[in-house]
Amino acid sequence: MFRSTPACAIALATLATLLPGAAHAQPDTRLVALINDYRAAPANCEGRRPAPAPALRANAALARVRIGAGAFPESELERTGYQAAHSEIIHVGGAVDAAAVMDVIRQPYCRALLNAGVTEIGATRRGEEWTIVLARPMTPLALPGQEAAGRQILEAVNLARATPRNCGTQSFRAADPVAWNSALAAAALAHSRDMATHRHFAHTGTDGSVVGTRAARAGYRWRMIGENIAAGHTSAQETVAGWIESPGHCANLMNPTFTEMGAGYDIRRTKMPGYAYWTQVFGLPR
Repeated sequence: MFRSTPACAIALATLATLLPGAAHAQPDTRLVALINDYRAAPANCEGRRPAPAPALRANAALARVRIGAGAFPESELERTGYQAAHSEIIHVGGAVDAAAVMDVIRQPYCRALLNAGVTEIGATRRGEEWTIVLARPMTPLALPGQEAAGRQILEAVNLARATPRNCGTQSFRAADPVAWNSALAAAALAHSRDMATHRHFAHTGTDGSVVGTRAARAGYRWRMIGENIAAGHTSAQETVAGWIESPGHCANLMNPTFTEMGAGYDIRRTKMPGYAYWTQVFGLPR
């Protein structure tokens, strides 16, 4: 059994086209000031009057971001020396000045502009093309060792299985707890390391392997196998919560046929705080 609905912690707004001649784009402090003025005294947003949001700090790295069609925002942010826990990106064309940009984005992007979960901003202009990047930097990871993280995941999973729940359109009764299996943990850790090493987020490994193959390599003889993956979460509890919210992952987690599980994480280390990849493997042995 395979589930392939990956969970990712990064949220991004939709972007428009590649900026021609982006090397000539210039930071725009006036637009940053107007956005902060708006956050301090917001008007109506989607039919409600939101609370003021803290001012955003200007960040030079965010002002160097150039993202176009087909670009991977996380990679572009890192290229500028910025690793984001969350980012919102807005592109506007045809605005003659910062005030005109605000007129365009104030209502359709009010939730992004007032998001209290972002703390920094970069705004650039090239002629009448404008790019705004709102972000929160990733904080240093302080994860426990593999054994402790695995225990936390196991406890959170069994707590979830103890309660009936809906996973999307599927309804599940409470299920018996699963037991820890070291071979499944080894398979999970190997896949997390592969993803972290190669910056590859998928159920298929960079060598073409799938979860059943990886479990067998680790010495697990299975009748049924399933896998959940995640990236960007900063704790075991946050990772399991994300899986519960995702119908495919949740269905694996609540499947009463599974009796054993293992899990492992690895961190892609850069000059920045790091980025965690998580894998959980469920099994029913032969």
